[in-house]
Amino acid sequence: MTGYTMLRNGGVGNGGQPWVLRWSSRIRLTWLSFTLFIILVFFPLIAHYYLTTIDDADDAGKRIFGPRTGNELCEVKHVQDLCRIRESVSEELLQLEAKRQELNSEIAKLNLKIEACKKSIENAKQDLLQLKNVISQTEHSYKELMAQNQPKLSLPIRLLPDKDEANLPLPKSNRNCRLHNCFDYSRCPLTSGFPVYVYNSDQYPFGSSLDPLIKQAFEATVRTNVYVTENANIACVYIILVGEMQEPIMPKPTELEQQLHSLPYWRTDGHNHLIINLSRKSETQNFIYNISTGRAMIAQSTFYDVQYRPGFDMVVSPLVHAMSEPNFLEIPPQVPVKRKYLFSFQGEKIESLRSSLQEVRSFEEEIEGNAPADYDDRIITTLKAVQDSKLDFVLVEFTCKNQPKASLPTEWALCGERDDRLELLKLSTFALIITPGDTHLLISSGCTMRLFEALEVGAIPVILGEQVQLPYHDVIRWNEAALIIPKPRITEVHFLLRSISDNDLLTMRRQGRFLWETYFSTSDNVFSTVLAIIRTRIQIPAAPIREETAVEIPHRSGKAAGTDPNMADNGDLDLGPVETEPPYASPKYLRNFTLTAMDIYRNWNSAPGPFHLFPHTPFDPVLPSEAKFLGSGTGFRPIGGGAGGSGKEFQAALGGNVPREQFTVVMLTYEREEVLMNSLERLNGLPYLNKVVVVWNSPKLPSEDLLWPDIGVPIMVVRTEKNSLNNRFLPWDEIETEAILSIDDDAHLRHDEIMFGFRVWREARDRIVGFPGRYHAWDIPHQSWLYNSNYSCELSMVLTGAAFFHKYYAYLYSYVMPQAIRDMVDEYINCEDIAMNFLVSHITRKPPIKVTSRWTFRCPGCPQALSHDDSHFHERHKCINFFVKVYGYMPLLYTQFRVDSVLFKTRLPHDKTKCFKFI
Repeated sequence: MTGYTMLRNGGVGNGGQPWVLRWSSRIRLTWLSFTLFIILVFFPLIAHYYLTTIDDADDAGKRIFGPRTGNELCEVKHVQDLCRIRESVSEELLQLEAKRQELNSEIAKLNLKIEACKKSIENAKQDLLQLKNVISQTEHSYKELMAQNQPKLSLPIRLLPDKDEANLPLPKSNRNCRLHNCFDYSRCPLTSGFPVYVYNSDQYPFGSSLDPLIKQAFEATVRTNVYVTENANIACVYIILVGEMQEPIMPKPTELEQQLHSLPYWRTDGHNHLIINLSRKSETQNFIYNISTGRAMIAQSTFYDVQYRPGFDMVVSPLVHAMSEPNFLEIPPQVPVKRKYLFSFQGEKIESLRSSLQEVRSFEEEIEGNAPADYDDRIITTLKAVQDSKLDFVLVEFTCKNQPKASLPTEWALCGERDDRLELLKLSTFALIITPGDTHLLISSGCTMRLFEALEVGAIPVILGEQVQLPYHDVIRWNEAALIIPKPRITEVHFLLRSISDNDLLTMRRQGRFLWETYFSTSDNVFSTVLAIIRTRIQIPAAPIREETAVEIPHRSGKAAGTDPNMADNGDLDLGPVETEPPYASPKYLRNFTLTAMDIYRNWNSAPGPFHLFPHTPFDPVLPSEAKFLGSGTGFRPIGGGAGGSGKEFQAALGGNVPREQFTVVMLTYEREEVLMNSLERLNGLPYLNKVVVVWNSPKLPSEDLLWPDIGVPIMVVRTEKNSLNNRFLPWDEIETEAILSIDDDAHLRHDEIMFGFRVWREARDRIVGFPGRYHAWDIPHQSWLYNSNYSCELSMVLTGAAFFHKYYAYLYSYVMPQAIRDMVDEYINCEDIAMNFLVSHITRKPPIKVTSRWTFRCPGCPQALSHDDSHFHERHKCINFFVKVYGYMPLLYTQFRVDSVLFKTRLPHDKTKCFKFI
C-alpha cells in the first residue's frame, strides 16, 4: 500500500521502475478479485456439502475445512456409539415387524376358532333345548302314569256340630268308655291339624270357683298353643277347665254336672270333650267322682279304679309352678351321685280323716277288696329297723311335727311346708313314696306331689305299690327314672337300693330331671303333654314347627369374585363337581301318617329330646336310637358305601346313601364389610354349597354402594331384631338343607378342608363336626370348671365358628333349651358356641368330632375379634359353671379322637395318589 500510494503521487520507488509497479498493481487487483470470487462462490458450496455429511465436532472451537470420508467420521468415539445404537434400533425394528406379522397371522387363526366356537355353542344350545323338552315330556308322562296307578283319595267329610249324627256305639256304661266307642274320629281327620277349642270358664258359673293362679296360668298357656282354635265348628277336641276348685265357694256336684251338660257343644253325651282338673295342692279333692261326665275324657291327679278308664282318661302331674318358671339355680346338681341319706320319708296317715268322696261311697265298696292298711304296719316296722341299724344314713318319720296336710283315707299325708320337704330331698339319694293302703285308690294328689318334688331336686323316687298309675304312665317308661316295688318286698328294699351302681343312679337321676323339665315343670308343659297324649292316641301327626322368617336386606350383587390363591391351592385333589343346577334342598320328612303311632312311643321315652311336646321339624331327629327306623320316613340317614367306591369316582361324586346333598353356610357378622366381602369371595366355587345366609347382626344396614360378590349361589342377607349371638342358631326358613356350616366372617378355611368336614359330618349327622377344638377342666383350688383353649391331647368342644351341625339342633337351641342359657349368652355377648356344645352333648351323650389338625382359623390381617378381649376367657369360665347349674351336671364328654383322611400320611405310588387322596 505504501508503494501504491507513492505511484499515484508520482514518486519514484525503489529500483526506478515505475511501469513495473503499475503492472504488478494491476495483477494484484485481478488476483484479489478472482480470489474473492472463488471464496464467495465456491466456499459456501463446499461448506454446505460437508455440513450435510458430517456432524459438528464436540470442540466448539474446532472448524473442519476439508472433506472427510464416512469411515473417518465414525472413528470418533461418540459417533461410533451413535452408530451402534442406530444399528441396534434398526435390528429391533426388523424383529418387531416380524413379530407383528406373526401375531396378525395368529389373530386370524383365533378369529376362525372363535367363529367355530360360536357355531358349537349355538348347536349346544339347541341340543340343550331339545333335552329340556325331552325331560319335560318325560316328567309329564311320569306324572300321568303315576296318576293312573294311584287311587283317588278324598279327605273325610267335616261334620259340623249342628249336623252331627255320628251314631257312635253306645257302651254298656260310661265307665266302659274307650276311644273306639266314645270318641268321634270323623271330627278329627288326619289332615285336620288337630284343632282344639277351649271353653272360657269365666262365662260359666263354676268359673268363679276356680283357683285364680291355675286359671290365669291355664289361660296364658292356651293363648300361645299352636293347636288352639277359636272356631268351635271345626274343632276336634273341646276342653273345659273345672279345677282346682276353692272349697268355700265350690259348687255342689249336681250343679256342676248341670253346668257341664249345658255347654254349647256338649251334644247330649260330651263326646270329644276333655275335662281338666288340675291340682296345685296335695289336698285337692276328687269331686268329679260323683259327677256324670258321659263320654267326656277326664284328666286329673286322683283316680279310683272304678273311675279310671285306661286309654281314655289320663293321670296328669300337679301344677306347682303355676305362674312362674322354675329357678334352675335353686335346683341341686346331679352330682355327687350319693347324698347324705340313702333314702328318706316323712308322712303321717290319718285314718279318721273323711273326705267328701269317702262319705258317698257305699258300704259294699268299702269292704270290697283288701283292707285299707294291709302292709303299712310291716312297712313302718321294716323302715324303722333299717334306720336303727345305722348301716346307712336314712331318715324316716311317720309322725308330722306340725299339723299334716289334708289327705284321702289310707293315704300318707305330707308333712311341713314345701321348702322344708325340698331341703330334705336335696340330701336324699332316694325318696320313698308309699301308695295309699286302699288298693282301689290308683293315684292321689299327694302321691303325684311327692313324685313332683322328688324329680325336681334329683331324689330318685322309690314307689311302694305296683298298682299305682303314675302320670302319663301309658307313654312314659317310668322304670327308667323310678323304682316301682311291690309292698310285699319292703324287706328287700334296703338291699336293692344299695346294689344299684353309681352309673345307674346318675342315669336314672338324669332321666328323672328330663321328665320333670319336659312334662311337669310349667303349665305350658302340662297342657302340651295332655294335648300330645290325645293327639297320639288318635294318630294325628304333630304340626310343623315354627321357623324364623328371614327378613332379607336388599343388596346389590354382581361383583366378580376373585380367586384367593390359598383357597384354590387344593393340590391335585378333585373336590367334586360345582353344582351348576339350581340349589337342591334336603327332602323334608313331614312325619308319614302311617308311622306316627309306632314312632311316637319311641320319642316319648327318649331322654335326649321332648319331640312330642313341640311341633315336629321338617328335618326329623337324627339321634342314634333312630337307626333302626332307616327308610321309615325319618330324617336320619347314615352314610356308608353307596355310589362312587374308591378312586376318582369317589372324588367326583359325594357318595353315600344320599349321593345328592348340599349344605348351607350361615355366617354371622357385625359391621365388618371388608372382612365379610373377603370371606364371601373365598366361598366362590365351593362344591355342594346350596346357599349362604348372612346374619346381619347390626342395627345399621350395610352401605348402599356396597357391591356383593357373585359366588355362583344365592347370598341371603338376613336382618335381625337385635344384636344377639343367639341369632347364629335361629332356624331360618331360608335354610333348606339339613347340613349347616356355621362359620365366622373372619374364618379362613380352604375348600378341601370344608369338603372333608362335610364328608365326615355325613357319617355322623348327630354330632358337631368342626375344626378348632377346646376343652373344659376342673379347677381343684376353686372347685369350679374352667374353659381352656391350649393345645391338648383331648377335647370336649368344637367351636361353632367353623363347624357343621344338623338344623334340628337349631330348633332345640332356639325353642327347647332353657331360656336362662340364651339370656346368659345375651348378657355376656359370648358363649353361644359353648351352649350349643352343651346341648348336643346333653342330647346325644357323645363328644363332638374334630377334623384335620387345625387349631385356629382366623384370617391373617383381619381386625381383632371379641375373643381377644381380656375378659373373654373369664366370661367363658362363668358360662360353663352356669350351664352346669342349669343342666344339673356336666354334659360335655372328653375325646382324643380326630378324623383325618383314610390314607393320611400313607405312602402310595405316584399314579395312585390322585385317586385316593382324601377318601
